[in-house]
Amino acid sequence: MFRTLAVTTGIVGLLGSGAAMAMESTATTDLNLRMGPGPNYIVSAVIPANAAVEVEGCVDAANWCQVTFDGQTGWAYGDYLTTKVGEEMAVLTVDRAKTEVKTVVHEDTSERSAAIVGAMGAVAGALIAGPPGAAVGAVAGAATGGMADPGETVTTYVTEHPVEYVYLDGEVVVGAGIPETVTIHPVPESEYSYAYVNGVPVVLNSADRTIVHIVR
Repeated sequence: MFRTLAVTTGIVGLLGSGAAMAMESTATTDLNLRMGPGPNYIVSAVIPANAAVEVEGCVDAANWCQVTFDGQTGWAYGDYLTTKVGEEMAVLTVDRAKTEVKTVVHEDTSERSAAIVGAMGAVAGALIAGPPGAAVGAVAGAATGGMADPGETVTTYVTEHPVEYVYLDGEVVVGAGIPETVTIHPVPESEYSYAYVNGVPVVLNSADRTIVHIVR
């Protein structure tokens, strides 16, 4: 059983006058839906690649956006969400001037959150953005060759040999890279390594440290 960090959050409100209309956006890869805007919040669901979400707004100082998918509201990383602007597709948080995404203010109302974040430790760096974040409108399967299946032997080893979690700015997606500052752990007799990043175990290509599989 994996350790999770549960917190309670609340939305202070949307900036600007009147009720803001939600913006339709598309996930460019399988994307975590989290309970709050950050890597320390637990994953409540997974938005499939190419699925549509309704975006209420994004945090001004970060790339996390409040979204609703399949009736469930949570937070997703805006660098992997695109929306149509005119005849072009734009990345929601990379191209804020184009997308004109609304700003939402987030307030963590949990009395436990300070202790949780303190126990979590400092953020150890940032994930290296995967192809879906770099190529506007790219589909994860086309950009990365799809999610690799390392096989049951590898995934079983990863789940049975847990390591300490590391937290990195950004989101864990297939194709994202783990920086050199983070220790990765080899899976015996395989081409893979692994780490526990942002609350989930990930399988890596040992040669280039990119995420090839997310163990859910």
